[in-house]
Amino acid sequence: MLTIAAAAMLPWNAGPADAAGPCFRGINLSGGEFGNPDGAIFKDYAYPSEVTIGYFKQKGMNIVRLPFLWERLQPELGQALNDAELQRIKDTVALFRKHKMSVILDPHNYAQYRKTQVGTPPATTLAFADFWTRLSSEFANQDDVIFGLMNEPHDIASDKWLSAANAAFRGIRAVGANNLILVPGTKWTGAHSWQSDGPGGPNGTVMLGVKDPRKNYAFEVHQYFDSDFSGTHDECSGNENARNAIVGMSDWARKNGTKVLLGEFGVSQAPECIAGLKAVLDAIHDNSDVWLGWTYWVAGDWWPESEPLNVQPHEGHERKQIAVLEAAAKAPSPAEDACRTMGR
Repeated sequence: MLTIAAAAMLPWNAGPADAAGPCFRGINLSGGEFGNPDGAIFKDYAYPSEVTIGYFKQKGMNIVRLPFLWERLQPELGQALNDAELQRIKDTVALFRKHKMSVILDPHNYAQYRKTQVGTPPATTLAFADFWTRLSSEFANQDDVIFGLMNEPHDIASDKWLSAANAAFRGIRAVGANNLILVPGTKWTGAHSWQSDGPGGPNGTVMLGVKDPRKNYAFEVHQYFDSDFSGTHDECSGNENARNAIVGMSDWARKNGTKVLLGEFGVSQAPECIAGLKAVLDAIHDNSDVWLGWTYWVAGDWWPESEPLNVQPHEGHERKQIAVLEAAAKAPSPAEDACRTMGR
């Protein structure tokens, strides 16, 4: 087995000579999910500025995962979306489009609404489907807009989550929205735990029950490099485990004829962590027949320089992770138009 240290020294074209990398290479531009749901724009939360968007576009990135709060966009379950918040999201999408970047809409709620788990009244499966029916109708058939059903469901049984996900699919497709949809699993949708048992069964078994009449979806997984895979520590003792998780997900997706996207992953600026980052990106590149792409966590105008995983530049100083991300982002890739409808 190739070690992390050895993999980090390989060039980006170390795979087959004619192999292109994954379609999407990008960044989480965080800030829209900050604060409590009733917070004020530019005081408690903010969406990315055009300066920040332009910086990551210049680094070769072609997609942004955009976190926001479900409660802020839909203050009352089953009722209309908030016009002002929806317009802020639409304006941000327009900025991405101006810079020729796709976007993943990411309700960053952990399968909860005001701390009530999806599938539990009043945050019923029907309420979750209603939310996605309303949101998808606003962005229906905009090929550069991808629907990420939910950020990191946790403490919810996998079969219960599958039921909610399938209800959202029905709502989205019922309004004629054929956009690519990203489906997470439970247990924080960890790649390393994808095939591990848990309440409701393993993600790797249960989530194969996704029902999409358009067959235009992929699975979103997250993977961090620290000891507990949480991304909350600046060490990367889990480098080898992270790479193995990517290889394992590749094998699972290939076996089951589906696609995956790495929605969150990140490391500190420590040299060994930078090496681990490159090894994971190499593994995705070498398995790009099943990987749609990746979005690194994290950046955004309000992220402090003290955050170890942050790659937002500060006062003209770039983070050390960005060189590896830029090299991966600028590697050869397929045509993006073909990527937006290749979920399965």
